[in-house]
Amino acid sequence: MKEEILLENLRKGNVDAYEYLFNEYYDWLCNYIFKLCGDRSMSKDVVQEIMIKLWEKKGQLSIKGSLKGYLFKSCHNQFLQQLRKEKKQPDLLDKIRWDTIYESYFELKEDDAYFKSALLKLDELIDKLPPKCKEIFIMNKLERRKYREIALDMGISVKTVENQMSKALRIIRENASVFLF
Repeated sequence: MKEEILLENLRKGNVDAYEYLFNEYYDWLCNYIFKLCGDRSMSKDVVQEIMIKLWEKKGQLSIKGSLKGYLFKSCHNQFLQQLRKEKKQPDLLDKIRWDTIYESYFELKEDDAYFKSALLKLDELIDKLPPKCKEIFIMNKLERRKYREIALDMGISVKTVENQMSKALRIIRENASVFLF
């Protein structure tokens, strides 16, 4: 079904259009959020919340760009909102799966400009980290290596790795509004 027709039918309250949209995008969006957080339950909650809002606000729906891009951005923002509300994790940056975010970048289409822009800003922040700090951050967050493994490879103590990661996360956290919000 063409996006324009789907959106028009959705605005008119057509249940079949909503069901089609739900069936078409629900699993894809859940998998995307799951890749970011590793929590199946949270991913379903985030996507369901967006789908409910979509139906509730169907009459005022104004989408510039693609429907897929809109849903992607909405779920991404809802995910970040939910993380802010959740106090289980002391730090939002620790919850994010950095490697998945970077992998997703290469799969994006032109209509995902919001996410691409955020990733470019994040990349700039990482590039500005001190060299040792940057190297350790990349090994841990993008290559998913453990502190002990990094320490052995670099010939430094685990405590040094911890300190460098704390420093990297502090710098990124201080500038996080540039790419997250």
